[in-house]
Amino acid sequence: MKKASFEDLTRAHDPAVIRKRLQQAPKPQNISDAVLGGIDGCVTTFAVVSAAVGAGFPPSVALILGFANLIADGFSMAVSTYESNKAKQEYAQSLRDMEEEHIDIIPEGEREEIRQIFANKGFKDDVLEKIVSIICEDRKLWVDTMLIEEHGIHHQADPNPFGAAWATFVAFILIGTMPLLPFLATSLPMNQQFAISTVLAAIMFFLIGMLKSLLFDQPYIFSGIRTLLNGGTAAALAFFTGYLLREVFGVAGI
Repeated sequence: MKKASFEDLTRAHDPAVIRKRLQQAPKPQNISDAVLGGIDGCVTTFAVVSAAVGAGFPPSVALILGFANLIADGFSMAVSTYESNKAKQEYAQSLRDMEEEHIDIIPEGEREEIRQIFANKGFKDDVLEKIVSIICEDRKLWVDTMLIEEHGIHHQADPNPFGAAWATFVAFILIGTMPLLPFLATSLPMNQQFAISTVLAAIMFFLIGMLKSLLFDQPYIFSGIRTLLNGGTAAALAFFTGYLLREVFGVAGI
């Protein structure tokens, strides 16, 4: 996150502002899903292109394989993201239901868990008992405390499985399409198409890394180069794999 000035921090920590902020539910964010989708989309399509070029296939094959992988893998990633976020929701809800049931069946046992949790934090005697009493008077607070302290389920914005899946899919398709665009220019020789595709993929990798760093106030040049190197390594492995297999099996192109 971008660092705030001292004046901004002072205003943000006014008691009225704090009260209003804490009353609002945390907002879910899909930045990480979009970043992951964009990087994977570019890696997927450019790796397919690199493998096709390395194997000596014509541009039409690279284009067909690239778009086929783009759509299939983009959909697969979106589904995986949806299921992952849905599983997190269901897991948290199952733990909440379990704690609710335990409070109904054996409330004193659950009170003792609260007591020992805060005793381990250094509270004792009357202060400890006061904490236990306050928490256990509010059923929702009681359950929330058990989720956080016993199960490590922190109160965050509820994940939106559909939103996360959509962000992943859109970023995957938009960024993943870029390395394929030069192969639509059929008038260009394949070496030029591949060169332009390489440049576009490199730009995409660098921009994704830079954007991620700007959002979280990290050194953007370093992050851009790191993402570029990671994506470039994947593409290089695909290219040389295609080239080696072509040599091993004596493929002369289609």
